[in-house]
Amino acid sequence: MTTLNTKRLAKIMKALAHEHRLALYLGIAQNNDSEVDAECRVREVAKALTLTAPTICHHLKELVNADLIVTEKRGKCLVARVNRDTLAEVEQVLVTVRSGWRHFF
Repeated sequence: MTTLNTKRLAKIMKALAHEHRLALYLGIAQNNDSEVDAECRVREVAKALTLTAPTICHHLKELVNADLIVTEKRGKCLVARVNRDTLAEVEQVLVTVRSGWRHFF
């Protein structure tokens, strides 16, 4: 049985369902490497997306609200990291689905 309820899972999936948010999330995740405390400067990822600053801010807010990333202001830089706890919960759900729905409910 998973600890992630369907309402929360839907919020996470909805956040990732937008093309630009998904690209932003994947960019942050890619720059996080495999270290536990790895961080990503959002400006570097945002450059590749060719979106306006307000649009990037909106998408970051949605990712934070879905608990997918954590952001922190450091001087003039905004750094972000993947929330590994949320990622682990989603992975658990997907493994459960893969092993059969009867274990999910």
